[in-house]
Amino acid sequence: MISSPARRRRCVLSSVSSDSHTWNLVFLQLLLEEHGYQVENLGACVPDDLLLEVCLARIPDAVVISTVNGHGRLDGIRLARRLRAERALARVPMMIGGKLGLQGTADAASQAELIAAGFDAVFEAGSGPDVSEFLAYLGAASAPRAALAGPAPGGSA
Repeated sequence: MISSPARRRRCVLSSVSSDSHTWNLVFLQLLLEEHGYQVENLGACVPDDLLLEVCLARIPDAVVISTVNGHGRLDGIRLARRLRAERALARVPMMIGGKLGLQGTADAASQAELIAAGFDAVFEAGSGPDVSEFLAYLGAASAPRAALAGPAPGGSA
């Protein structure tokens, strides 16, 4: 029996609605594609409704939010709550990173708020995690859903 090649993991990449920066999104798209991900880059200033619509239509293996304008915490909390309110997206790994506050320094309280709102991981500029740590986390978090979901309906346990 010939086995089919593994499906590339799909990642939706976006900024928050108030962030017009694109260089961070281009960098992340290239990085993710280099590491085998199929990336749908929604770009800058993405309205929450559009991101939600795309995620519901695609059910990606991961959602990555990047921001550099300093409003990532506020926009990210709102966004995470919207996505997590959808049952179909409840288990999709979500991470946010970049400059999340106007101070530009890592803030443990802000990171905790983002996690409480629904993000699985926060990679804040100045907090120490490097690209390899982000990729390792993403790789583990976006493992094939079949392995995470347990036995198929009607199958034996």
